[in-house]
Amino acid sequence: MAEPLKNTKRQAEERPVRQLVTFALGREEYGVDIMRVQEIIRFQNVTRVPQMPAFIEGVINLRGTVIPVIDLRKRFELGSAGNTAQTRIVVVNVGSRTTGIVVDAVSEVLRLSDDQIEPPPPAVSGIGHEYLQGVGKVQGRLLILLDIDKILTVNEQGALVELQAGQ
Repeated sequence: MAEPLKNTKRQAEERPVRQLVTFALGREEYGVDIMRVQEIIRFQNVTRVPQMPAFIEGVINLRGTVIPVIDLRKRFELGSAGNTAQTRIVVVNVGSRTTGIVVDAVSEVLRLSDDQIEPPPPAVSGIGHEYLQGVGKVQGRLLILLDIDKILTVNEQGALVELQAGQ
């Protein structure tokens, strides 16, 4: 007895889908889960804080809340490109803290199904395996999916907690 044909549209709708905010760092495209993104703001003056790691730009005042700002280019050792009119701060929730991450430009919000995502390779564009959730395949291009919770080590997160408490 032949199996009944399944509705492929219905199958596609039932697949788990991830919504991602995508952004550029250099020539590479990255994505982070949209549920981790609080907002996206234009780059603004950052107040430098002494004795912080080089990739921590400093802090900003976001509507009365002081938040640390991390430059992902520096964190991933991609070199500095300078800020442009497209440079943005993506305000994300890292662990239990609100943090800003500086990116070259925000691209779009994408929806990816799990079958469009490959496990992370050992290294992608010089970024260590520990920062990655996977690599998405979207219309012939690759999208590096970041594990935002692993952008900072436990010690670095502790330093940011102290930084915010002292402000």
